[in-house]
Amino acid sequence: MLNPTDLTNLTTLRRTLHRRPELSGYEVETARTITDALHALAPTQVITGLGGHGVAAVFDSGSPGPTVLFRAELDALPITETSDRPWVSDIPGKGHLCGHDGHMAILLGLGWLIARRSPALGRIVLLFQPAEEIGAGARAVIDDPAFATIIPDYAFAIHNFPGLPLGHVGLRAGLMNCASLGLAIRLSGKTAHAATPDTGLSPGPALARLLSALPDLAQGGTLDDSFRLLTVTHAQLGAPTFGVAPGEALLHVTLRAAQDAALAALEAQVRDLARQAAMQDGLVLQIETVEPFAATLNAPEAVKIAQDALRTCGIPFGEAGVPMHASEDFGLFGHRAQSALLCLGAGTTHPALHNPDYDFPDALIPTGVAIFAQIARDILG
Repeated sequence: MLNPTDLTNLTTLRRTLHRRPELSGYEVETARTITDALHALAPTQVITGLGGHGVAAVFDSGSPGPTVLFRAELDALPITETSDRPWVSDIPGKGHLCGHDGHMAILLGLGWLIARRSPALGRIVLLFQPAEEIGAGARAVIDDPAFATIIPDYAFAIHNFPGLPLGHVGLRAGLMNCASLGLAIRLSGKTAHAATPDTGLSPGPALARLLSALPDLAQGGTLDDSFRLLTVTHAQLGAPTFGVAPGEALLHVTLRAAQDAALAALEAQVRDLARQAAMQDGLVLQIETVEPFAATLNAPEAVKIAQDALRTCGIPFGEAGVPMHASEDFGLFGHRAQSALLCLGAGTTHPALHNPDYDFPDALIPTGVAIFAQIARDILG
């Protein structure tokens, strides 16, 4: 177990990371800090530049057995932090307001324990994933040729979760986080003088039809396997002026579903409606896909392992608070491994994730380390 000095050092490291947040795809300094900390543990191998700025440490027992991967995230958010804490972000407009700094501290704490007592069999991989916030990191890591050497049999991750009691774990088999993606729909016609709009081609009518029709495709409801939701997040027609009839329109929508296949079907419906709207008025259509997230589905076998570890540690758990409408860039790891995401309660009154006053509760560091360490012991001895 971690001793008081360990916890002090991990808390200090967490707060150091908190002060230097870096956005998705730009986690250079963060990756360097993590790499230096991992090299000090003398793992079997350290892989850098994984899927961008990802880092992985491999602890190989030398004996045959499964590979167990534990994941944390490197990236922060483009949000200005509002805090008077001494470790507030030093970088304007950026903040670790989702707790990834705390998740990294937990994973490094696990590394400290492994360095002192290696697994009896198999391998442990500590993965620090880049670009989680934009849904690009997991795919980039998995597609990296270096990942082929560390493909896991089991994969686990912890995400802190305001709203649940401090230290309580939300966990279930099946759906944990929805699949989602964003679509940027651009309709292009021809700009004209506001006095002679008939000489141009306005995308306004097409935009109006889409604003009316798209929400009817998916209206949410109960979060079960049939759940689908479409949210219009932005709409723009022309420029804020009085002398120009618009020639451009932009519409942003976020699609969400409980299953990857359902999300793909919803996307196809949206694209079809947009094509019809553009063709009807002779407009040029462009659609850009952004921030795609696969659904996170917990495997029953991995959930059973996690539940047994939680019981051993005396940590309360249940299905309260899960599944979640929000997305999480962990689901792809479950396509080839028995995987489970655990939601670790940050307190019932704790500021919500992505809020400017959010900060990771340092009290969760030893809890998270204990959970991961017990899972590792139960699988690998």
